[in-house]
Amino acid sequence: QVQLVESGGGLVQPGGSLRLSCTASGFNMSYWDIGWFRRAPGKEREGVSCISRGGSTHYADPVKGRFTISRDNAKSTVYLQMKSLKPEDTGVYYCARTWMARATIAPADFGSWGPGTQVTVPS
Repeated sequence: QVQLVESGGGLVQPGGSLRLSCTASGFNMSYWDIGWFRRAPGKEREGVSCISRGGSTHYADPVKGRFTISRDNAKSTVYLQMKSLKPEDTGVYYCARTWMARATIAPADFGSWGPGTQVTVPS
């Protein structure tokens, strides 16, 4: 019954913005750290951003200054606001959770992966 579902993906021109949502069901999201990850075509899944139970945030270098992660525990939702999008941001974006104290952004630290949402930024 534990489930995370991503939404908000789509086709965006370079320089555009998009906001992704990660909505939880079947568990109390407020007690979990939530991470955003992506898999670009032909590449391995990589960490993008994460937000802790206490609200601290971390961003991978390629998205620093452009992406913002936030959470609304009342809505059981974590957001990823993406700005100044580039073609290299193209990929399937996933969210996942971790109970680990001070987990890293590494995908191996996370579980209960959502099905993903496609983000496409054409060249």
